[in-house]
Amino acid sequence: MDDRTPDSRIWPPLSPLSTGIRGRCPRCGEGHLFNGFLTIAPACEVCGLNYSFADPADGPAFFVMCFACVPAVVFAIWLEVAYEAPYWVHLVTTVPLLLLTCIPPLRPLKGWLVASQFYYKAEEGRRVVTGDGARRPGA
Repeated sequence: MDDRTPDSRIWPPLSPLSTGIRGRCPRCGEGHLFNGFLTIAPACEVCGLNYSFADPADGPAFFVMCFACVPAVVFAIWLEVAYEAPYWVHLVTTVPLLLLTCIPPLRPLKGWLVASQFYYKAEEGRRVVTGDGARRPGA
């Protein structure tokens, strides 16, 4: 029996986008995925799904750096080059912009990546040993 399905009920597939962004269980859509801001809960309190499969690693931080942080830094550089802004202007404009574009998207992105791992049954790669003792990449 798969540790993702501790009971015999059949669960309809839910969209990883809708469940992940809301921080809900990828199987039932009702339980919470997170204990804190970015801490994944051990299991769903509604359906009992074990979240031990969840490992988004640095994915959320990578996406935030690429799509939110880079434009915010470009804004800071543009502000400095165009206006030679003093430090207090950067403190009032650039720092809040960096914080607002980098921190809020982390949780929805992490939820989406975890829900996608469940939906697509993503697992860590492993080697399969054949009958003759040879190793080959396995699924």
